[in-house]
Amino acid sequence: MTKARRAFAIAVCIVVLSSYSAAWFGLGHMAVAYVAYQKLTPGTKIRVARLLNKNPYYKTKWKALIPAGTPANQRDLMIFMIAATWPDQIRSDPTYNLPDGPEGGNRPPSEPLASQNIGYRDHHRHKYWHFVDTGFSQDGTALPAIPTPNAETEIEKLSQTLASNRPDTLKSYDLVWLLHLVGDVHQPLHCATRVSAGEPQGDNGGNNVKLCANCKDELHAFWDGLPGDSSNPADAIQVAQKLDPADPALARIDDPAIWVKESFDIARDSVYVNPPIGAGDGPFTITPEYSDQAHKIAAQRVALAGERLANLINAKLK
Repeated sequence: MTKARRAFAIAVCIVVLSSYSAAWFGLGHMAVAYVAYQKLTPGTKIRVARLLNKNPYYKTKWKALIPAGTPANQRDLMIFMIAATWPDQIRSDPTYNLPDGPEGGNRPPSEPLASQNIGYRDHHRHKYWHFVDTGFSQDGTALPAIPTPNAETEIEKLSQTLASNRPDTLKSYDLVWLLHLVGDVHQPLHCATRVSAGEPQGDNGGNNVKLCANCKDELHAFWDGLPGDSSNPADAIQVAQKLDPADPALARIDDPAIWVKESFDIARDSVYVNPPIGAGDGPFTITPEYSDQAHKIAAQRVALAGERLANLINAKLK
């Protein structure tokens, strides 16, 4: 790997690991994309490759990550996988530096820019598109309204673009976001936030909940990292190839609201379970039993996200 490739790979890894709402680290998103790519029709693969070619990172950054001598069909696969991390990559790009709303951009502003869909000339990072803060409470605290726009509303809107006669440059932008957001909403903590008397607006999807041993890790980051934390597409391929296929009946569900509800239920019932995750923000110590169950859930959600993503793209890019 050249110095340039190594530097970019490190940069991607830093962005993915440090994001407020990365929802799966880079490896998880690439694994979702790998699963999806296997299910795309031959015609859809050609169409997708042409659309991804229009992303500003395609020539300047993505191609540099593909090893020399990689066969053409594998190059397209790897570009597809890397593209799924683009909405996290732009968080460290000074080009995408426009003011993005309250709380460092993690809450949507009131202006129309929050839900605008104008393609690559949009230099907002839209962090609030990555999740759906659906509140639940274990102590009876009243639940706040769910902020919009969010991942669910954007999946619906961006999917409509793919099925429309809008320009390919806009479809490219929307496709890259969809590659990412479908993975996002299958991470349970991207669809739930625990509301309490101490945190009436929620715990930011587990980002406020500290874990030991070193007490610097967060519950959200723990779940993001379950599939793995490598930024190498080859590592993501190895992980994805070991996943069990998703349940066919579940894979056919095409309603993003149901995807979000599934993740919310898992978060409420299987993420915030005591022991080890008690009331408050910890720190808490993850038990082997909790970790084993979490890894099983994450593997199922990644596989399911990949198959649903493929179904969405095949249907919309006919």
